[in-house]
Amino acid sequence: QVQLVESGGGLVQAGGSLRLSCAPSGRTSSNDFNNYNVGWFRQAPGKEREFVADISWSSDKTWHTDSVKGRFTISRDNAKKTVFLQMNSLKPEDTAVYYCAADRRWTITMPTTRDFTYWGQGTQVTVSS
Repeated sequence: QVQLVESGGGLVQAGGSLRLSCAPSGRTSSNDFNNYNVGWFRQAPGKEREFVADISWSSDKTWHTDSVKGRFTISRDNAKKTVFLQMNSLKPEDTAVYYCAADRRWTITMPTTRDFTYWGQGTQVTVSS
């Protein structure tokens, strides 16, 4: 069982930046977390949850969806047992609840929610125009 907690969300003006963090919580072993691939998804009101970015357990592979390429960067620091999503040049359309998710499998095609087993509770990101 892997429990995840997100942090770093908030209200920001368009063009601003936020950095989201995802870390293990509860009884989740930190070493176990470091063996999982981690992804970020987001869900805007009235819309389906969509993939944003993911990173392999060793950081040798990353994938960003086209709409965030050049603006968002996923990274991880296994010494700190944390995965980050650096979000720059934020737009109002980036407003959503952002979720991190973990799974041992790496997907070679565009990940979907079905490709991740464990999920956090989400953190709200609101970008004002």
